[in-house]
Amino acid sequence: MAGWVEKRGENKWRLNVPGGTGPDGKRKVFRKNVEAPSKREAEKLLDLFSAEVLKGQYVEPSKLTFKQFAERWLRDYGETNLAPKTLFRYKQILARVLQAMGHLKMEQIKPMHLVEFYNNLREEGIRKDGKSGKLSDSTILYHHRVISSIFNDAVKWEVIPSNPAGKVDPPKAKTKQAPCYNEEQTAALMAALDKEPLKYKAMVILALATGLRRGEIMGLEWPDVNFETNTITVSRASQYLPEKGTFSKDPKNETSIRVIATPESVMALLKQYKAHQNEERLKVGDLWKGSNRLFTTWDGRPMHPDTISSWFPKFLARHNLPHIKFHAMRHTSATLLIAEGIPLKNVSARLGHADTRTTDKIYAHALVSVDKKAAQAMDNILTGKKKQRQA
Repeated sequence: MAGWVEKRGENKWRLNVPGGTGPDGKRKVFRKNVEAPSKREAEKLLDLFSAEVLKGQYVEPSKLTFKQFAERWLRDYGETNLAPKTLFRYKQILARVLQAMGHLKMEQIKPMHLVEFYNNLREEGIRKDGKSGKLSDSTILYHHRVISSIFNDAVKWEVIPSNPAGKVDPPKAKTKQAPCYNEEQTAALMAALDKEPLKYKAMVILALATGLRRGEIMGLEWPDVNFETNTITVSRASQYLPEKGTFSKDPKNETSIRVIATPESVMALLKQYKAHQNEERLKVGDLWKGSNRLFTTWDGRPMHPDTISSWFPKFLARHNLPHIKFHAMRHTSATLLIAEGIPLKNVSARLGHADTRTTDKIYAHALVSVDKKAAQAMDNILTGKKKQRQA
């Protein structure tokens, strides 16, 4: 073991590893403060620290640039703690952040640097997708959250004393009303679906009836569908990333793992679709890839999650229906339930939200409508109209 440990307090230790001589001819010692329950555990950390120093991978905090720390953060935290798609998005965001301030040392970055960076993001021509216009407020806010998250861990890891992002007012993003169809538009949509392929009809109606996320729908397998109890179990989601292809992952959060009661009419549709899928499977024969997914390609492989998102706007255009994204079926489901007086707690559970406050925030417009109904009901009680109707 190269180096030694020093006790610095309750469960606190300093790791010391010699690293040759400095320009002045004196022995150079790399030091790092850590927490460990015992000297033995501290010595284990010392071995790891020593290996870093010997391989030239250790950079003293005072010399660490934001780029160097961000790369280490992605490796040591992001790769193990972030969902694949979230990690992919973080890397996309960091590409722009590092271009602007990756060369700065961690201790050099001040709140003013972040203010200037956010102002730059608001300028025309900043988009990288080739589209005209500025970045949305929500995208700028996402940049802030990524930066703040990284600096928070830098503070925890004792690289810097404080988080500069915590001293900056976060960019404001307006809460937009969740786009959705009303009852009349939903009825027109249902009528139009009768003229479409059974597979796509089943996907859209399933989204309307259950409020499932797109990835959750594409991740469903037949054992998840219980035709006896008329329920569907959500236990995985299907996603796509360029470097990974289509893959399965755990749902968004713990509350996303749930059992949803499903209308009998929808279960009957799924039975019909299952029979149709079995017929198609027999036609393919040995070319079937063996997937047990509800929604597959012609040869049984899990369908690309983007397929329904690409098909849906073309379907709406064919039937002259108002343009909304496929995800809006989830919003439509929630809004219609709230309008029917279903308690927010129950709607939130169906959607798989971790907190009813999320549901409250997204569907505030629907709750206003219900509140008006409540006011009308109270007016009927106060004025005696309710008694008159009962009579």
